[in-house]
Amino acid sequence: MSIFARLGQFVSIATSEAFSGVIEAVRTVFEGDPETRRRVAFSVAMIALSAKMAKADGIVTPDEVVAFQELFEIPDKEARNVARLYNLAKQDVAGYESYAAKMADLCGTGEDNCLVLEDILDGLFHIAKADGVLHEKEQSFLARVAEIFRVSEDHFERIIARHTYETTHDPYAVLGLSRDATFDSIKKHYHKLVSEAHPDRLIARGVPEEFIAIANSRMAALNAAFAAIEKERRAA
Repeated sequence: MSIFARLGQFVSIATSEAFSGVIEAVRTVFEGDPETRRRVAFSVAMIALSAKMAKADGIVTPDEVVAFQELFEIPDKEARNVARLYNLAKQDVAGYESYAAKMADLCGTGEDNCLVLEDILDGLFHIAKADGVLHEKEQSFLARVAEIFRVSEDHFERIIARHTYETTHDPYAVLGLSRDATFDSIKKHYHKLVSEAHPDRLIARGVPEEFIAIANSRMAALNAAFAAIEKERRAA
């Protein structure tokens, strides 16, 4: 059963309760199935926080809607259910901070710099920059979510660098390294990041297969950054 078919189970809850009720339902319905709960919780987190980010920005552009659909790869037969959950989250009076805290509890390990929560941030960045600009309000929203997720400042800076590489062209920032690092240490660190970003690793830690666009985008940024550094070092 696809992750979106699973989400359809919560539409009836969503029609009668605030979206926070949906989050609590995920916690209880899948209490005996932690793997499915992680996958559903990840999807709910993306829907809820995407909707809240769109509201925080004030304008939902067609590009953001397309990016949301691309990231989710929503089957036509499930699109209506996902849209209903998205709209309910956008209309819910609860603040995004309370959503983020609940999702961190459901999706994360309780440790700082949890990779699953970083995966969620990557998805949100993908949507935020869909119109070609990462707006100040969007970045502030993402920074606050990262703080709630217990993603450290240096990790968050690395995420920003990945998603703004086309304008900043700073490959060292993408990898989270200083320019005086040796090439051997750069290569070793690059391989570690690539291993963490591999689609199989994302699926293993609870990211649904429908969200592998996150892994592909991250891998492309890491590869481009390492290629640029390798070219620079060879030319030196």
